[in-house]
Amino acid sequence: MLVVACPGQGAQSPGMLTPWLELPGFAADLAHAGDVVGLDLVGHGTTSSAETIRDTAVAQPLLVASALASLRVVLDAPAGTPFAQLTAGAVDVVAGHSVGELGAAAVAGVLTDDEALTLVAVRGSAMARAAAVTPTGMSAVLGGDPDEVLARLAALDLVPANVNSSGQVVAAGELPALAALAADPPARARIIPLQVAGAFHTRHMAPAVDELAAAAGRVTPGAPTLTLLGNADGAAVASGEDALARLVAQVARPVRWDLCQTTLADLGVTALLEVAPGGVLTGLARRTLPGVETVALKTPADLDAARDLVRRHAGPAASQDLTAQENPS
Repeated sequence: MLVVACPGQGAQSPGMLTPWLELPGFAADLAHAGDVVGLDLVGHGTTSSAETIRDTAVAQPLLVASALASLRVVLDAPAGTPFAQLTAGAVDVVAGHSVGELGAAAVAGVLTDDEALTLVAVRGSAMARAAAVTPTGMSAVLGGDPDEVLARLAALDLVPANVNSSGQVVAAGELPALAALAADPPARARIIPLQVAGAFHTRHMAPAVDELAAAAGRVTPGAPTLTLLGNADGAAVASGEDALARLVAQVARPVRWDLCQTTLADLGVTALLEVAPGGVLTGLARRTLPGVETVALKTPADLDAARDLVRRHAGPAASQDLTAQENPS
């Protein structure tokens, strides 16, 4: 059973798409995505600086476009082919981390590519404006006793905005509080500041929720064609409407990737393919999903391994298995 995972903000790096543009389908998808969002995504994926692609309004559309284009290349599909025509028998489950949820929603058929891109352009711009109101940020907390880590965050009025695993939490909040955390971390914990522009998935993003909700109100979502997991609780979404509501609310709520991984284990997933720019979610899976085979799409050199993974692990629709778990006889 195969899960496709779409990475979140912070996975981008300068020049990451340069080798991908040699592939005609990828280049065409990326150019079209740039037209939809009104950004030079080809330039941002090849020549823009780290500071430029750190901008939330740039990073988020770039990541969603990269995820969708790279998965089409894996599936040997022409640019623009709807995922509803591609994933049957090839993908069982899909999940995205933070902004990756929009890419996952497109893979699951809840949104078209253009709808996902339109919404991510609104999301990224709205979150950038919200982040500019108060100086905020995010820091990864690696290691430490989980209870002690959460207690320390609470004492500093910081939010565990991403709970990625028992040993990796991302703290978010105002910069002085993050500085205090770095100066006096929990025992046996290491603090790493993240290259993001604000305290995502916290109350600081409330204005962005309203903007995204207005844009989402103009979209009529489709029913998921495969199992789509939500970041709020790791559960499979019940409908297209449920998925869209979750995508909007999640902007100001913590990402529980740990619960997504628990669901993947419960479903019996045997392989995880992380689409471009892959690496972060694959690393988490290797630590928390023992026995699950992983491939991260970092460059086109990973395509053969990715296609082999799909051939060997795609199985019966995971949604059927989930239904059986939820409604035991």
